[in-house]
Amino acid sequence: MEKFTYLTEEGLKKLNDELDHLIAVERPNISRQIAEAREKGDLSENAEYDAAKEAQGLLELKISKLQETIKNARVLDKSQLQSDVVQILSKVTIQNQKNKAKMTYSLVAESEANLKEGKISIETPIAKGLLGKKVGDLVKIKIPAGEIEFKILDISI
Repeated sequence: MEKFTYLTEEGLKKLNDELDHLIAVERPNISRQIAEAREKGDLSENAEYDAAKEAQGLLELKISKLQETIKNARVLDKSQLQSDVVQILSKVTIQNQKNKAKMTYSLVAESEANLKEGKISIETPIAKGLLGKKVGDLVKIKIPAGEIEFKILDISI
């Protein structure tokens, strides 16, 4: 079963740029390292060769995973989204009911998550707990430290 990844146009561009870099820059670098290590003679005791081959395997795995993510990507059109319920790409302002701290998060695909920018993955416990909820709803979310109750103050796109 295919698992779709929902991305913004910027998120898809970022993944494509990363893939291009891996293929155009990183792959030739590793091939060069392997060739240099091969020139040094006996491969059975050549740690440089082994390390370069391992790095090549990891790089190819990363390229393969990125290609799969891009292939299964669906670009979301923000104009088609509504702000009456929390969904992917929603910007949600919540308030911790215990300490009254307010936080605003944008719910994004895992590949676009960046806590410094206030973007959290749709796969996180907080995002999962907020999905489908409306302004004014109280939501109890289980986190590793226990359970926290949040009130949804605002939803926007």
